[in-house]
Amino acid sequence: MYQIRSLQVQDNPEIARIIRKVSKEFGLAAESGFAVADSILDNLFDFYCQPQAEYWVITDQNGQLFGGGGLSALQGDSTVLEIQKMYFLPEIRGLGLAQQLLEKAFEFTQENGFQSCYLETTPVLFQAIKLYEKLGFEYLNHPKGHTGHSHVCKIWMEKRF
Repeated sequence: MYQIRSLQVQDNPEIARIIRKVSKEFGLAAESGFAVADSILDNLFDFYCQPQAEYWVITDQNGQLFGGGGLSALQGDSTVLEIQKMYFLPEIRGLGLAQQLLEKAFEFTQENGFQSCYLETTPVLFQAIKLYEKLGFEYLNHPKGHTGHSHVCKIWMEKRF
């Protein structure tokens, strides 16, 4: 049995390890400019405890982390929240937990008065892209805001509310 809960400060090392491991699995190298190279990676709690931001982790009944994902205001467009750092270990993929986490993100977006959720991804994450399509994300012709990843993430999607 798995649960989704808010990130806690003691989760920082484990969620950073998971993000690095999954990034390596999919060839998303830090030197290429993917999110795994972000300076906040080892201290996500401080970043996501800010207003208009949230990060959730997925744990089992023993408290072991298996992944997570978050969102914060898109730099350069204060009306949009950006889905960020959504990574899951193989053990929990296909169980519907990504959809549950995204539904939490949608609720957070609407409760906080934002107009949409935006994300950037890469074709190698085709399973995630299928989920985004299913949940109503639409493709964009160009990136929004200033994420710092638009040069490597060539797929830009947005879900409007």
